[in-house]
Amino acid sequence: MKQKSVYAILLFVAASLFNFSCRKSNPDNNGHLQQTKTYSSDVVKRWLGVQLPLLYSPAVSYGVNAGRYMAYCGVACYEAVVPGMPSYQSLYGQLNEMPQMPQTEPGKAYHWPTCANAALAEMTRKLFTFNPATADSVQKLEDELNANYSKEIGDTAIFERSKAFGIAVATAVFTWSTTDHPWSSWPALVLTDHSPGRWWPENNNPTIANGLAYWGDTRTMVAGSIDNVTLTPYPYNDADVTSPYYKDFKEIYDISKNLTHDQKRLAKYFDDPAVKGYPSGASYIPLFKQILEQQNPALDIAAFAYAKTGMSLFDATIGTMKAKFHFMQERPFQFIRRVIEPSTDAATWWKPFIATPAHPDFPANHATFSGAFAQALTTIFGDNVSFTNATYKGQTVDLGNGPEDMGSYSYHSFSEFASAVAISRVYGGIHTRHAVEEGAKLGLKIEQNIDSKVKFRRE
Repeated sequence: MKQKSVYAILLFVAASLFNFSCRKSNPDNNGHLQQTKTYSSDVVKRWLGVQLPLLYSPAVSYGVNAGRYMAYCGVACYEAVVPGMPSYQSLYGQLNEMPQMPQTEPGKAYHWPTCANAALAEMTRKLFTFNPATADSVQKLEDELNANYSKEIGDTAIFERSKAFGIAVATAVFTWSTTDHPWSSWPALVLTDHSPGRWWPENNNPTIANGLAYWGDTRTMVAGSIDNVTLTPYPYNDADVTSPYYKDFKEIYDISKNLTHDQKRLAKYFDDPAVKGYPSGASYIPLFKQILEQQNPALDIAAFAYAKTGMSLFDATIGTMKAKFHFMQERPFQFIRRVIEPSTDAATWWKPFIATPAHPDFPANHATFSGAFAQALTTIFGDNVSFTNATYKGQTVDLGNGPEDMGSYSYHSFSEFASAVAISRVYGGIHTRHAVEEGAKLGLKIEQNIDSKVKFRRE
């Protein structure tokens, strides 16, 4: 009798160990779904790594709205894994005209990295069509990760079901993305008002192509995100040297005469098209990747951050471009050449340290972008987060003392980063301080509007 009891206990222990082993290795977990948070965010980082080189497309980069790509990819990634996040919910019914998302099969197991891989592969394939290298890059990473995940899962049904769900989500999100603005109807804007104080391109070409002047009419990700935001440019005044308008432009002139090496480096660090060939504003995507690598969140938080940060960046782009082409305020080079240091000889004209983009001064784009980007990340990771921005480390520039590495910058908070980005535009000579300060407020307000309207977590 005693021997039978011992034998029974041994059988029980062996069976328990076997069941534990199965639960540990089998994603199905005996019929119960594993949550998204049990997986690493490697799949998100890998796809961001593929997308970044695709953005190096100078021939078309000026017309590429990088925030739009990040937003739709982020939402697709989030929707592909949110069924495995019990505390979170779909964004359907919360985002602007977003269609209902595909549903998972009740009681069936899904491998969330496979879902994310399928969704991001499909989104990259369909969105990044401006670069001929897209197809090969997508196929290579998609196949690599699928091979790894298929082996890891060990269950063909779960793998195929997960892959199909990710593709279905991406298809729905991409279809939605095609309706955010009638892209084909974007006409060129032809400027006619050449009066003092009004913006005019430096190349003197009155035709603004690429639909740039109409980015502000794009459908926002969140309805009302750019509403009820007060922007107040200074009243035009080129006669009174004590007026806020005159002093704002005079400050740019004065700073330009005594730029330090550190100010030049900071200005150049965010001169995206000139340094790397990124579209303007696209440097937030490699920085986001670096932040994920340094903070190393699980897949659930990475997907959440991807969607929220992308949405904030995209809507900030829409908000600032809408304001720019409403106010049409002149750039520093115009005021300085006309009022402060007038000259009819183009060879002696005052020039900013970095090239002036072909759109109006007020508000400053990068200040708006960084304000929204920083606030979104702060709501996710907190106020006191140290991180390093090495986006342009390895890139060589000449700031006046010969070629040097752009290096990296370290910050103790996302707001510290946003402040550095904003002031860099003043040092670069392309934005007034008021345009920068109001832009930063605009970006912050847009993200706060998003927070008030969109609930990722269940109540």
